[in-house]
Amino acid sequence: MRRLQELDALRGLMLVWMTLTHLPTVLTTYVNQPFGFISASEGFIFLSALFTGRIYFRLAQRDGHSVMEKKLGRRTLRLYLYHAVLLSLVFLMAVPITASGKHPGLHNLLDFFFSAGPVRAAMDAALLVYRPPLLDILPMYIIFLVLTPLALRMGQKLGWTVTLSSGFAIWLMAQLGLRQTAWGLLNRHFGLRIPLNEMGSFDPWAWQLVWLVGLWMGVCWAKDELPLTRVARKVASPALIVVLALLTMRYAIFRGFDLGSYAIYVDKWHLGVVRLINFSALGVLLICARSYLKPLSIRPLVLLGQSSLQVFCTHLVFCFAGITLLGDASMLSGWKQFGLVVTALLAMLLTAKLFARTELTAQVKSSQASQRLNRRLRELAFFRPFGA
Repeated sequence: MRRLQELDALRGLMLVWMTLTHLPTVLTTYVNQPFGFISASEGFIFLSALFTGRIYFRLAQRDGHSVMEKKLGRRTLRLYLYHAVLLSLVFLMAVPITASGKHPGLHNLLDFFFSAGPVRAAMDAALLVYRPPLLDILPMYIIFLVLTPLALRMGQKLGWTVTLSSGFAIWLMAQLGLRQTAWGLLNRHFGLRIPLNEMGSFDPWAWQLVWLVGLWMGVCWAKDELPLTRVARKVASPALIVVLALLTMRYAIFRGFDLGSYAIYVDKWHLGVVRLINFSALGVLLICARSYLKPLSIRPLVLLGQSSLQVFCTHLVFCFAGITLLGDASMLSGWKQFGLVVTALLAMLLTAKLFARTELTAQVKSSQASQRLNRRLRELAFFRPFGA
């Protein structure tokens, strides 16, 4: 299956964007949602779902759903292990540093750990219930992966119109408070004892729509039923107007304009409707400009995109390192900013290269094993007429 390097590069760019946003440097002010009401998170989740839908739908068509579910299960387990390692590093290394009382920023990220105690916090985190800030997108990603086989089966048996409509209905209920309602029911009837704000900033009931649309488009892509360029060109002009209008509003808010009660429509964590419109319109423009963006598919970005999960985990390590370096300051200054950014990006690139080499080695071994098997089958076919 041929990979589109511009999509890998775009995913790599999302990771760099996310890293510069999360690191406590002066760059955060300039890279936090600079293109309107849209962040790197929407792009990262959508592109991940797009690749997942394409790859695993083809796998199901070729080898059957059981094989697809096993491979997707292994990928989910691997991601869960990455998450467990990150949690272990934070609990074993960051907590003792925080206990000194000189790192209020780090303490604020882990206040539930200190209030609930290490045993309960570790158990809740292992169950993906406790999701500390910065470590909350991975549990949501894992949950989406677990539900992906069900979504693919629904799309095949019930049709994607029904499946996407169901996802949209859940998103709509999320805007009306589904997450709070579900949390209240779990507290009353199932003994859940954790504040809602400690269960992650992202509302999975809303964000599942981005994942579901990405899966659907990945499936359509695998079936060669995705005429994106033709459709995008038809709506390019309205999309440009929408993007420019929302970009203007975004910078007006940056300069102090208050949306008041309308702020919910641009809320990131609950994925407000304006963010969906902004994301769709910007996506249309990117599709139309694809030929102009191809030269931006430089090798470092492609590598980052091809090992996106491992690189994402690496960037989190440096985010916590940056918060640790902060001490009681609100922002890093001087050489610490430059050193942290450069070191984080170099570490991310090194991680991508290491995993790319590992994946290439695995592919070579798999190809060699397949060639040996085919050679053996040909030998058996040759000797069968002689009674061997």
